[in-house]
Order: sequence, then C-alpha cells, then structure tokens
Amino acid sequence: MPTPAASGNVDSVEHVLALLREQGGRVTSSRVLLLHALFGSRGHRTAEELGAEVQAVAPDVHISTIYRNLDDLERLGVVVHAHLGHGPATYHLAASAHGHFVCEECGAMIEAPDEIFLGLSQAARSQFDFAINPHHFAMLGRCKDCR
Repeated sequence: MPTPAASGNVDSVEHVLALLREQGGRVTSSRVLLLHALFGSRGHRTAEELGAEVQAVAPDVHISTIYRNLDDLERLGVVVHAHLGHGPATYHLAASAHGHFVCEECGAMIEAPDEIFLGLSQAARSQFDFAINPHHFAMLGRCKDCR
C-alpha cells in the first residue's frame, strides 16, 4: 500500500506542508525548520545533526521534538530512516530512497539503486512470502580497497 507521499508531490518544503495539512497535521515552526534542513542537504543526516541545524535558528527546539517530527514525516512517507552500520539512524528524503552498502573495515558507504535488490526481493517474496525493505538496513561487507 503506497504511503500518502508516494502518490503525492513532495519535492519541496511547501508540498510537504500541504501534505501535512491535508492529513490533519499542524504546521509548526520546528517542522518548517526541520524540513528546510532536510531539503537543504538531501543527504544522510542523523536526528542530532538535523536537530543542531534547527537549534542554530531556534535554540528552544528540543531534540525530542525533532524525533517526533521525523517519526511523523516517516509515517507520511516523506523521509526514510536507515541504519548504516553501528552508528545512529540516519534520515533522508524518501523521494531519493535507495539501498546502502557499508564497508565494515573503513566505513565507506555506497548508495545502491533499488534494482540491485530486485532479485533478493523476488526470492524473499516467492520463497517466504516476505516483503523486504532494502532501505532500512545497510548491507555490510568489504569495499574493493579493503578486501
């Protein structure tokens, strides 16, 4: 079942705010600042990194507010969180969702297109009736330089 964002246009802060309003959510200053941080970087950022950027503008925004807003945005399909090894979860825009390969030796991260996981997804579905999410956890291994 597609998330609301999957069927809508959420390629800008304004579009996400419209989606929030449509879904009955409130548009708060902390949400607007968080969205600007997410759309400004378009990379993998921890909640703490995003929180620091928001707090640079609005020091009274607590990190728990950042986490709650990230959860809300993930439920709407706007952001995806991923675990890239042993560190904290990172967040990025769902429109650019992809899988990850992380080197256990040097920590190098490679963004992998979803097509790479197609065979695994099909095998999991046909053999186990299980749908995998290749965005959530990184595939750990060794990069070409560390092998």
